[in-house]
Amino acid sequence: MDQVKIGKFITACRKAVGLTQAQLAERLNITDRAVSKWERGLSLPDSSLMLPLCDILGITVNDLLSGERVTMENYNKELENNLLEMVRQKEEADKRLLRLEILVGILCLLPLIAAVIIATVVPMAEWLASVIVGACLLPLLVAAPFMLRIEQTAGYYVCRRCGHTYVPRYQSVFWAMHTGRTRYMRCPQCGKYAWHKKVLRKE
Repeated sequence: MDQVKIGKFITACRKAVGLTQAQLAERLNITDRAVSKWERGLSLPDSSLMLPLCDILGITVNDLLSGERVTMENYNKELENNLLEMVRQKEEADKRLLRLEILVGILCLLPLIAAVIIATVVPMAEWLASVIVGACLLPLLVAAPFMLRIEQTAGYYVCRRCGHTYVPRYQSVFWAMHTGRTRYMRCPQCGKYAWHKKVLRKE
């Protein structure tokens, strides 16, 4: 999707219905800075705002994502292209999140490993060694819930028993045994426990 083209289209539609950026923002309960970012092609409207925005501007979501009014002859083709592009963008965003999870995990583990080595090798009082290891463990404990949230929401899990692809609940991911990105969870479709593999797209 061409964000600049979409931004120019939003500007033209907004002016056509006689609204300022501030008035449009007020009707959507957002800031006019957000509208300005859309119109400059710096970001896209959040999915929760697309339908209200389109209602105000008198366009369809397909028009919005295409950056132009789509004729009936091209409607299905443009809709398919927009859906494929949205899937691609979600996959890219999920990949970035999963890479971020790995990076955060490494950055949190390195100080802890270093602290354990130092506490083992360097002669010091036990209480001091415990304080050093505890202080280096703290970032990992703080980051763990955020890393689990990424693991839950980025991509999908596939049940090996029935092939169901789904996004699990946070509690399921939290309590599941795992090896890498494969977790032992109960499938919401077939109700059986199995090793569920992480994938980036629904087949």
